[in-house]
Amino acid sequence: MSKSQETNKTFETKLQEIGARSVHIGMVDPEGEFRDKLVSAQKAAKLAEDGYPFCEVLYFWDIAESTYRDGSFIDRPAKLHADTIRKYPFADDMALCLADFEGDFGRRSPRNICLAQIEKAAELGFSVHAAFEFEFFVFDETAESMRAKQYRDLTHFAQGNRTYSLQTAALHGDLLAGLETTMETMGVKLDAIHTELGPGCFEAPLYHAKGIKAADDAMLFKNFARAYFARNGKTVSFMSKLSPKLSGQSGHLHLSLRDREGNPVFSDPSSPDGLSRTARHFLGGLLKFMPEFLAMCSSTVNAYKRLVPGAWAPTAANWGVQNRTAAVRVVNDQPASTRIEFRVPSADTNPYLALSMMLGAGLAGIREAIEPPVGSGEDFYASKPAPEAIFPRDLHEAAERLRASDKARELFGSDFVDGFAESRTVEHAEYQRQVSEWEIRRYLGVV
Repeated sequence: MSKSQETNKTFETKLQEIGARSVHIGMVDPEGEFRDKLVSAQKAAKLAEDGYPFCEVLYFWDIAESTYRDGSFIDRPAKLHADTIRKYPFADDMALCLADFEGDFGRRSPRNICLAQIEKAAELGFSVHAAFEFEFFVFDETAESMRAKQYRDLTHFAQGNRTYSLQTAALHGDLLAGLETTMETMGVKLDAIHTELGPGCFEAPLYHAKGIKAADDAMLFKNFARAYFARNGKTVSFMSKLSPKLSGQSGHLHLSLRDREGNPVFSDPSSPDGLSRTARHFLGGLLKFMPEFLAMCSSTVNAYKRLVPGAWAPTAANWGVQNRTAAVRVVNDQPASTRIEFRVPSADTNPYLALSMMLGAGLAGIREAIEPPVGSGEDFYASKPAPEAIFPRDLHEAAERLRASDKARELFGSDFVDGFAESRTVEHAEYQRQVSEWEIRRYLGVV
């Protein structure tokens, strides 16, 4: 039996176990959106064996689906990944499966970049364990009602909501339970769900997972949360910053490494801060390269509206043990669960790129034995950072820093760096052409 036939048999077996008659095939674009094709189970199995050609346009249009390159937009070789097959949450006889480009074109793929970093960790003797936590707003609006209102004066869901509110949970428990069930159907486990600061604001920390599953879970959570709330006549927003009056929405990422025997490697109870040499060097690499890799985890114009003074978010690369004002918080309540929390990503982050960035920089720190600066318990929001630690001010500057980074090219490849930096430059250029309501109110009739 050939390798492709073995793949086909494994694929068919998994679909039979689910009882799937059809399959939602998801190509995940650079924005983290699940681009769906529904095919029969029989056709999906054939595509798994023969390959899955898919249009390259995903990498040559922006988030509004406006192409920024001319071309014929040919099909490129892609592959269905049998290990990603899961039950589809909105029908009993459907499955979902992720696909991705392969070969030369596949070097652009955020998921492939992430897989490569996980493999580099394995070469150093480590397995990767990670979990995202997302904050989001829910509106009593549909896509149609938002357009009709021109996205102004939208009605928030649970307007009397308070942080960690029992009342919101008591009133809307069925809706939240439905979200949890939707995720569990796909094997995405929520560690908790609770209300956050602001009307209709919630936070959902995901349960930690090994390897690429952590990023897959995060991507599926965001995509299917949007679908779940839409099916209930509501809209969920993972934007970084919705309004100056509302708090920013974070997408923090927790990460730890384990050795080949499954033992955690970030803890050393004998050290003053409880951190091992491996953890310190991982921190050193992450902090050193964070400013020049920032576009990877903060890839929208809106993300930089959160990364400003006074917005409860980092503006420079710094760290501290249990310090929630730091870009990197070390969580060391218990040696076995000692981990690094990367607090820079917003809820709109692409999970594959955030994890790739964190892993790439941290593993470089381990390989090069990079020592981190001194950690601190100070209020970093009120302190003056070192010049080299300051983040780029906007998406354009971040894209240029990434494009110019030799280390980014070394770790992630020039195909990815050039293509992704170009797409971010295009996104920022579109933003620069717009005139905001703030500008009109501030300048019209005055200047």
